[in-house]
Amino acid sequence: MEKTANSAQNSSISAPKQALSPNATRSFVFFLVPDFSMIAFATAIESLRLANRMLTYDSYKWRLASIDGESVRASNGVEVSVNTSLADERKMLSGKDRPSMVFVCSGVNVEKHNEKSVQGWIREEHNRGVAIGGLCTGAHILASAGLLANRRCAIHWENLPGFSEAFPKADVYADLFEVDGNVYTCAGGTAALDMMLSLIAEDHDESLINAICEQALTDRVRGPHDRQRLPLRARLGVQNVRILSIIEMMEANLSEPLTLVEIAEYAGLSRRQIERLFRQNMGRSPARYYLEIRLDRARHLLLQSALPVVEVAVACGFVSASHFSKCYRELYGRSPQQERAERQAEAASTEADTESE
Repeated sequence: MEKTANSAQNSSISAPKQALSPNATRSFVFFLVPDFSMIAFATAIESLRLANRMLTYDSYKWRLASIDGESVRASNGVEVSVNTSLADERKMLSGKDRPSMVFVCSGVNVEKHNEKSVQGWIREEHNRGVAIGGLCTGAHILASAGLLANRRCAIHWENLPGFSEAFPKADVYADLFEVDGNVYTCAGGTAALDMMLSLIAEDHDESLINAICEQALTDRVRGPHDRQRLPLRARLGVQNVRILSIIEMMEANLSEPLTLVEIAEYAGLSRRQIERLFRQNMGRSPARYYLEIRLDRARHLLLQSALPVVEVAVACGFVSASHFSKCYRELYGRSPQQERAERQAEAASTEADTESE
């Protein structure tokens, strides 16, 4: 689903905007979910701070919230104090206290921390006309709240397979960020900077965006459809355009794998030529390589979703759970069930260590 990269000139900040008056502000609530991504949160909030600094007045204000008003630990172990609880936020109904926008900041283990009370609050804010955003895996919570049905959204490439299976009605893309109406989603990482600069550009002209970029030591604002991952050429270290084209086709057809005959017809090559290309460039047969990328997707689904093993198998193009388990064990040295159990045990151990501190 990756899109072709846009140039800086085609980004949403190309046209000058009328600046907010010094008395006009946007206010944000950053709702922190345990194990949230610090890099996405930090780049989002720092964009606002730098905007205020460059403007020499507070065009943007923000506060931090958590479900119980207690500090929240990020996935890197750093504890972040907050200003309000979910109950506090529900009481803030006046124009003075109501935010312009709510961002849900999450990261790993998002399913474990996907609380129904948070989903309800997000729906309430959305119904009041407050814009809603998700950083990193925040789209998962927004989708659970029913806000992403038939909407374009973005999520980190690592979480995309599980998200697609869990929320088939969401129009999800491996983009840096997506804006659909008043719902904003971001893949996380430094893409949060690009999304926030796009948002700031709605209020101020390009000179402010350029000033923020200079302060942040970034040379351009990426567009929403810039790719998340490195191009295949750089990621695999392969230069042959024909084999890159075949691999792209394989990655686009994981749930219903193509036959080598179909691949050969698409590529305009013979089966023997494709076999030789893969042996020379990838050190394995095309069938073996195809199997490995399907199993890699399966591993992400096992670790990033709660889908039953049999559904993971079907989503990755395996006709039976037993065949899937056999292939998985041969590649990773453990069964899909063991993979998931080990990760759950690691998460439980980490949580126990946290509670004992």
